[in-house]
Amino acid sequence: MFATRIAWAAGYFVDATYFVPAGKIIGVKELDRAKSAIKADGTFANACFELRDKNATFLKKSGWTWQNNPFVGTRELNGLKIVLMLTSNWDNKDARNDSSNLGILQYPGKGRMEWRYLVTDWGGSMGKWGKIFSREKWDCDGFTEQTPDFIRGLKDEKVEWGYTGKHTSDTKEDLTVDDVKWILRSVGRLTDHQIMMGLEASGATQSEIRCFAKAIRNRIDQMKRIVASGQLSTRQSGPRLATAVRH
Repeated sequence: MFATRIAWAAGYFVDATYFVPAGKIIGVKELDRAKSAIKADGTFANACFELRDKNATFLKKSGWTWQNNPFVGTRELNGLKIVLMLTSNWDNKDARNDSSNLGILQYPGKGRMEWRYLVTDWGGSMGKWGKIFSREKWDCDGFTEQTPDFIRGLKDEKVEWGYTGKHTSDTKEDLTVDDVKWILRSVGRLTDHQIMMGLEASGATQSEIRCFAKAIRNRIDQMKRIVASGQLSTRQSGPRLATAVRH
């Protein structure tokens, strides 16, 4: 839930998710996936609920891929990839996999139909990125441990990232300083208080709030530093800067 809040704060569409510490569902029956989480009398604890607009539906068999979508090469798609890495979301399956975490929501707008391209599952976030035997989710110790490796540096004007996920190369390759600068227009404005309130609303304990907030701030600061260093290297090459300004 916290990862969806970060994505929403960055300007992306997400499923509206809410943490409910405890409650009771009246008349519950014939449970499937939620069977282990809801007791026979309908009571539950530490639950996540999604709010869906009854007029909006996901297009069937329409999962998109990181390589094939209308936004390839745009700041918006590249910014989404950075948000995935900021939250350590390693479960970035797309339509090439048996099950995809990328979907298209058909949403009725004012006098027209919208097709919203979404990351539909942020559950593999806020832990350790990595391959199948090393990754974790909602693990602040692991999240903090990998934070120094969030951004490794610059090489040939491309940002180098430590991230590993389902589709590693599609996520972290060919991202530039300008892409980082673009996403910082939103993510870079998040205050510590906003981050901590988002964590609290997502069910984090007080120790988790302090731990995750510190690590997220560290990652955002790394993004700011790489932008500053990239701009500095550009300023040192006068003719090239003039070309960039004209563009």
